[in-house]
Amino acid sequence: MNAPAHTELPVVVIGAGPIGLAAAAHLVGRGIEPLVLEAGPVVASTVRDWSHVRLFSTWGEVVDPAAEKLLAPTGWVRPDGAGCPTGGDWAEQYLEPLAAVLGERVRVGARVTGVSRLGRDRVVDADREAQPFTVHLAHADGSEERLLARAVIDASGTWSAPGPLGGDGLPALGERSAADRISYRLPDLKDPAVRARYAGRRTAVIGSGASAFTALASLAALAGEEAGTHTTWILRRGISGSTFGGGEADQLPARGALGLAAKAAVDHGYADAVTGFRTTAVERSGKQLVLVAEDGRRLEPVDEAIVLTGFRPDLTFLDELRLGLDERLQAPAALAPLIDPNQHSCGTVYPHGVKELSHPEKDLYLVGMKSYGRAPTFLAMTGYEQVRSVAAALAGDTEAAERVELTLPETGVCGGAGLFDQPEAAEADGGGCCAAPATLTLGAPAPSGPC
Repeated sequence: MNAPAHTELPVVVIGAGPIGLAAAAHLVGRGIEPLVLEAGPVVASTVRDWSHVRLFSTWGEVVDPAAEKLLAPTGWVRPDGAGCPTGGDWAEQYLEPLAAVLGERVRVGARVTGVSRLGRDRVVDADREAQPFTVHLAHADGSEERLLARAVIDASGTWSAPGPLGGDGLPALGERSAADRISYRLPDLKDPAVRARYAGRRTAVIGSGASAFTALASLAALAGEEAGTHTTWILRRGISGSTFGGGEADQLPARGALGLAAKAAVDHGYADAVTGFRTTAVERSGKQLVLVAEDGRRLEPVDEAIVLTGFRPDLTFLDELRLGLDERLQAPAALAPLIDPNQHSCGTVYPHGVKELSHPEKDLYLVGMKSYGRAPTFLAMTGYEQVRSVAAALAGDTEAAERVELTLPETGVCGGAGLFDQPEAAEADGGGCCAAPATLTLGAPAPSGPC
């Protein structure tokens, strides 16, 4: 079988989230046909999973310029640039209309199960780059399909693979069997059923990022309304001056407010902080859970646990391709030093493009949160810059691909998810702000530290 010319084939984009749809918009703008494959039943399925969480980023920072240009002929107008949308707002008011404009270029219920080269497994060198990619799909009805592609852009994110409770990066002993009492997502306490799960109960929150701050703040608010509600906050490290972020000194008021709200939860007794606790086991005590640390400490029983220890990339369906990944972060090797959370905060991550995102497998790119591997410092607008550069490279415009077209505003200490019910804080002073679990806002160099 002769391989079709690459230029006659679409560029397959995996994931119909903010970065995947932006990639498609940039490709269309370059005269390249994209085909966006979304595993979920609707576009932006992942964003909808945290639809109740308000982003720290303003509308002006979460709309891609190429996407806005594509939407303009339909009469679409970007919502108030000073407001911070929820995940639900983002999906319904921007991502859905964008997918509608892309039309048949977006397919939902199409889960990518494998990617390779036509007639070439991972080992074969001969004539490799001359072959198109083969993309294997599984559909909701159980049927399978194989597509050919000139290039593959993986924007599938990391939402499907949350970090476990265990301090060694593996599930703690007993964690799987206690799954009925453990959540790996921020709870929507406006939902009566979810609220009943935590009201008047003891909950352990594991994590030290902004998602943990959000959980602490929301559970503290619940404790003020429901007697007996209490939180045990478990940190694998200690508490330092930077633990709660920039506070009032943060140049992004909403983000600083989140850290202050988490601190207030501890100061007012709604939450107890337990530091240096690396969980190794989960034991049952009646209907409650007892967490055990590697140093032998045992915590008082809790009714629920919320594990917010980050996310990981799913690389299984890329196993027949040649990836050049950093051995620690599982991010592209050239990108990893720029995003290493041991050295960088969100504010010190430099804009990057096709050069840092390239792999030994030509014309394969991991973008968006997927490109950051295990690093939590992903920046929303940086993802848009990534796909702008990649689209330019695929169009043969090397100069544009290598050019940096992103100017980063100054920020303070970064965070993740925003407060549920405080849009006024996010809009204060017109400041931009970090986005919800899927994305974070941008910043110029700031004091390095964990996000």
